[in-house]
Amino acid sequence: MTPATGTGGLAVEVTVHRGTFTLEASVTAAPGEVVAVLGPNGAGKSTLLGAVAGLVPGSGGRISLGENVLDDAASGRFVGAAGGRVGVVFQDYRLFPHLGVLDNVAFGPRVRGRGRAAAREAARAWLDRLGLTELAGRRPDRLSGGQAQRVALARALAGDPDVLLLDEPLSALDARTRLDVQSELKDHLDDFPGPCLVVTHDPLEALVLADRLVVLEHGRVVQEGPPAEVARRPATEYVARLVGLNLYAGRVDGGTVALADGGSFVVPDHDERGEVLVALRPSAVTVSTRPPQASSARNTWPATVAGLTLLTDRVRLDLEGAPSVLVDVTPAAVAELDLGPGRRVWLSAKAVDLEVYAREHPEPGGADRQ
Repeated sequence: MTPATGTGGLAVEVTVHRGTFTLEASVTAAPGEVVAVLGPNGAGKSTLLGAVAGLVPGSGGRISLGENVLDDAASGRFVGAAGGRVGVVFQDYRLFPHLGVLDNVAFGPRVRGRGRAAAREAARAWLDRLGLTELAGRRPDRLSGGQAQRVALARALAGDPDVLLLDEPLSALDARTRLDVQSELKDHLDDFPGPCLVVTHDPLEALVLADRLVVLEHGRVVQEGPPAEVARRPATEYVARLVGLNLYAGRVDGGTVALADGGSFVVPDHDERGEVLVALRPSAVTVSTRPPQASSARNTWPATVAGLTLLTDRVRLDLEGAPSVLVDVTPAAVAELDLGPGRRVWLSAKAVDLEVYAREHPEPGGADRQ
């Protein structure tokens, strides 16, 4: 995406205390850039969004949009939700039940000071743009999930916001509707000239919608970068689970990585020494019932099947060994190899299938395995 001009970028350097939880996050979004914020429950995603929206005052730090300061704890400046040009699409949409679709969408322009007629005119333009014109007179309780999502987006955009915030925008939709709306939402976000933050727990949604990912855990940013880079080189166990990789912490010395939780990998030669992470795709591991005799794989080790999970067209094996690993095989392979809990097997993986990179964000507790 080429960033649009005329709208300032978002810069967040904020601390928020909420009970025993503390968020300390630094996040930026350029004009026209869509940044997806991911993280497990309780990571601070909604707190971050609330702070940017002006719903939650920061305990420290500063939030600015271009040259406009929205929140500055040092000076005591706090614009708040009513004073900032911020468009928000909430997880449950929060449409006004007593108003029709047209007046729901017109609410944004009215808040910005437009008269009733002008606000309705702006609302009609957005309803037309999002294909909602025929729904103008309906109440929210007569809308489908996909229609309600579009109306909520129209209401946020009709207020001519400088920044757009979306909190789990597709989570209330069923799987079939989600795919259709996801494509439409991508198109609308591409056209928005300002910075946009999208909070989501769905990695596919983040990969499709966003130009950049920011991952929060325990109120801290643990990884950020382009989606392809984050998916290829996860920094924590949580991120590895999101993108479906096995992840190991270890120490590299030449062509060998000694793993923190036992075992080792032969890897492509590395000149450096030190702490690294090793990522391995479940589909890159070969399972056999006998020790490999002649194999191009430079890594072989025994393991025991601890569990099996059917994943649509494949079976995921949970294998305990040194190292333990998750492996994807076909249902036919499960039958042919007579795989089941307790079965002893041999595993093999090629050195070239191991992604080895510096460990920049050590996790508390030490275990990085998926």
